[in-house]
Amino acid sequence: MTDPVRLAKRVAELRACSRREAEQIIAGGWVRVDGVVIEEPQFRVTDQRIEIDPQADPAQTQAVTLLLHKPPGYRTRPGGDTDDEAAPLAHAQQLLAAAARWAEDASGIRPLKKHFAGLSLCVPLETDASGLVVFTQDWRVARKLTEDAATLEHEVIVEVAGELIPHGLERLNQGIPSHPHGAGRGGKDAKASAATLNRRTPPAIKVSWQSENRLRVALKGAQIGQIAHLCEAVGLRVVSMKRIRLGRVPLAQLPPGQWRYLYPGERF
Repeated sequence: MTDPVRLAKRVAELRACSRREAEQIIAGGWVRVDGVVIEEPQFRVTDQRIEIDPQADPAQTQAVTLLLHKPPGYRTRPGGDTDDEAAPLAHAQQLLAAAARWAEDASGIRPLKKHFAGLSLCVPLETDASGLVVFTQDWRVARKLTEDAATLEHEVIVEVAGELIPHGLERLNQGIPSHPHGAGRGGKDAKASAATLNRRTPPAIKVSWQSENRLRVALKGAQIGQIAHLCEAVGLRVVSMKRIRLGRVPLAQLPPGQWRYLYPGERF
């Protein structure tokens, strides 16, 4: 038996390439050790069978974007949007695992361990809400969602209870100004968001009835707690919310608790 050596060294010898290139090939999921894909360049090998995919390309180290259907009860901000610090909730990023990838993902991207590292969540969602959440490694996507946050349209299905005041739907479509003391659902985050919104013109909003107790809300620049406040202002209480679209990217048939890759042709 030979002495253990780093997999990167062995791959560099087999492929006659630099150690750096060997590390990129391994991290890209192109190397198998005894039939098992190994993504760690520092992995130690002795006499195992090492296979390098003929299609291996060290340049294919693309940053990825993951789309998650967040179920209710998972937070998307460090402190969540609740005042109850005694009962910390799981972060939505914990749902991102290879086993939770949607079986119908048509991106053609091979899942790698590195795809779950260095992710940024750019568009938060209320803890009690469900729906589309975006995690990205791609600085271009992050910049788009951050710089265009005020004009990015959120489409949300809102289940409500209560009695709508006269002309309430018209008032909603006019964009009722938020105020710092009426944030309603959403705790400290909602109050902060409402205070910010109070200092600017209400964003474009379109509201329509989907059914007897469900509203469809299309709102540009939506912030935590804003939809709940708008509903409360016209006599309604939010029972549940589900974000079904961000910009031009829909949630579509993605099941709760599962994720998929952003497809090459998709743009927010």
